[in-house]
Amino acid sequence: MNSSQTYRSLTLSTIAAFLLATTTACGSSSDSKPSSDSTAVAAEDIPLVSTLQVHSTEVPQETEYTANVEAFKTNNISASSPNRIKNILVDVGSHVAKGQKVAIMDNVNIDQLRVRLDNAERELSRARQLLEIGAGTQQTVDQMQTEVDATRRQYTNLVENTTLISPISGVVTARNYDPGDMSGTLPILTIEQVRPVKVLVNISENDFTKIRKGQKVDIRTDVYGDETFHGTVHLIHPSIDPSTRTFTVEVTIDNADERVHPGMFARVLFNHGTANHVVVPDRAVVKQSGSGNKYVYVYHPDNGTVSYNRVELGRRMADTYEVISGVADGDIVVTAGQVRLADGTKVKLQEDK
Repeated sequence: MNSSQTYRSLTLSTIAAFLLATTTACGSSSDSKPSSDSTAVAAEDIPLVSTLQVHSTEVPQETEYTANVEAFKTNNISASSPNRIKNILVDVGSHVAKGQKVAIMDNVNIDQLRVRLDNAERELSRARQLLEIGAGTQQTVDQMQTEVDATRRQYTNLVENTTLISPISGVVTARNYDPGDMSGTLPILTIEQVRPVKVLVNISENDFTKIRKGQKVDIRTDVYGDETFHGTVHLIHPSIDPSTRTFTVEVTIDNADERVHPGMFARVLFNHGTANHVVVPDRAVVKQSGSGNKYVYVYHPDNGTVSYNRVELGRRMADTYEVISGVADGDIVVTAGQVRLADGTKVKLQEDK
């Protein structure tokens, strides 16, 4: 074979090898599975969530309100007219009993008024005697009787305002004058009844039918931490404030040991029994942006999707919420992975480890 024939033979062999390699490469490309790769990518796009099946249980129906403790009764001791104070018999913090003398006013005019009253009574007696024997008139008797009545009232009032007594049992919480001062617009003493004390609570009108007179309530104060005091609904105001949609309830605390003082901040807990409601973890509740609406994603195992359920929440209890409506007993709720979810989204469940 000459050199020209040898060259053509090599060229044909090279071309044949190239064609074989190209055919093999094309065959390998056609044998690949792009649909499997697409399926893998699509599977990765399905949100992964954690779920929990929830159930109904008996939930205590409790509502808590805040208010300030007040004295059950407050009495401001003053004279009916300005007068010089002769003596004050008690001081701030003193315990007084009902009817106890607490202050003595100047009595310089009381003796003169007593003499005037005695004279008026004698003149009245003479006028009646003259009328009986026909030497007087009924008009004179009536005039004398009017003068006696007026003088007696004046005398009685002066006596009452000379020796001031407390109309209630309680504690002196304010003293505005000292002996020798002339009484003025301020009360001489303020006395507060602290056995019992009361708490005036403004309650939502939604609870109007749940409150009854004599109902027992629990009360805590910031001063005593978690210690609970027991109170009783003493008075229910019959009208509802249209501006706040609340009504006032007066709760009394026996306070026999006087540990609860007027002015303390109190938390009043009303217990209305129990109700059978679903309880969900707090992490399952989603707040809609821009509104106060709350939602829970409910998982449907039949089709692997979730629904976006609006819920009405009741009490919060530690890390759970009472659900009034929106989630049924036995529902499966999403507790993690809600960020990528929407109503009808297909999801994949997180496997327990």
